[in-house]
Amino acid sequence: MSECPHIAELPHPEPVPLSETCPECLARGSHPVQLRICLSCGHVACCDSSPHQHASAHFEETGHPVMRSFEPGMPWRWCFVDGSIV
Repeated sequence: MSECPHIAELPHPEPVPLSETCPECLARGSHPVQLRICLSCGHVACCDSSPHQHASAHFEETGHPVMRSFEPGMPWRWCFVDGSIV
């Protein structure tokens, strides 16, 4: 995986997860398909395979550019700005 310029702007170490699941899905009574964690603030949200796409909504609301998979064994990161896996 290659680096993107937005990785250098992230806090180190990574933020602590703010929850164990997508709080927006819980509030709606739905279940996320897979989870992502925002590497700027630690917000946990459902992926775009979930009906409500809260990870993308978090990016649109905050502009935080990079999310990482919050699933065990999946270390990839997604940059919303560059539209690529980093």
